[in-house]
Amino acid sequence: MRILFDKNVPVGARRFVSGHELRTFVEMRWHPQLENGELLKAAEAAGFNVLVTSDQNIRHQQNLMGRRLALVVLGSNIWPIVREHGATIAAKVDAATPGSYDFIEMALPPKPRKKDS
Repeated sequence: MRILFDKNVPVGARRFVSGHELRTFVEMRWHPQLENGELLKAAEAAGFNVLVTSDQNIRHQQNLMGRRLALVVLGSNIWPIVREHGATIAAKVDAATPGSYDFIEMALPPKPRKKDS
């Protein structure tokens, strides 16, 4: 399977999708201001099967009907949070089918409580 990591996905997440051909947005050398609609078209034209992104608005901004590209959307792009979801990321990428959409919920850790003086 050919996987594309959007520019907002921590590169450390690469290790969760081993066994697949993986490229990043930067490696593709696409224009950094490429809009989501153009990104989806470019990814499909380049033969990618799955786009991994942390752009949670992509589902609402783009018509995903009829797409061949599967989307796996991360609930965060903060590496300490993303790295705790490696098994889920791997499972969602492995299960992706043409045109599918999966969102991986990634809750922020609780804020430390202030100590009372």
